[in-house]
Amino acid sequence: MIKTAVASRYAKALFELLDASSVEPVRAGLTALAQAYSESEALRHVVASPVFRPEDKIAVLTELSRRLEIPAVMNHFLAQLVKKNRVVFLAEISLAFAQLADQAKGSRQVNVTSARTLDAKEQDALRTRLREVLKRDVDLNVQTEPGLLSGLRVQIGSTVVDSSIRNRLTAIRTALTKE
Repeated sequence: MIKTAVASRYAKALFELLDASSVEPVRAGLTALAQAYSESEALRHVVASPVFRPEDKIAVLTELSRRLEIPAVMNHFLAQLVKKNRVVFLAEISLAFAQLADQAKGSRQVNVTSARTLDAKEQDALRTRLREVLKRDVDLNVQTEPGLLSGLRVQIGSTVVDSSIRNRLTAIRTALTKE
């Protein structure tokens, strides 16, 4: 709960600083930075360790944002996160910022994971159906995960609809082992 509140405050503050043309580049940059932070143990160590000075942490994050081609406006924001020890909330801030960006443009971000690659026709059909259900435009983020065996996993915000075979097999196994 506290993570969500902190992330929302920082995301809102950043969103309010931006003009409409820079929202999407900052969104993409925040997403890339959050992913890099979650995947790199070395980066998490540098940011969390008291051995490194705040200036060093800021320099590392600034260089990373430069390499990821994140807009320069993010440098001051990242410096503030370091000074307030809030970099650990980067993933949550990224999600909260994405929600604000979606609200501003009247659309909804939908993550779809499929067992196989969906062709353009299938993606269009899925996008149309989701648009009808949600009654707003949707931005599809389609990923492939062969381990699902078959079916789809659709995530809209915090709601996940999993119709994959792997999920069904897991449910059956759970039901059988409880008895």
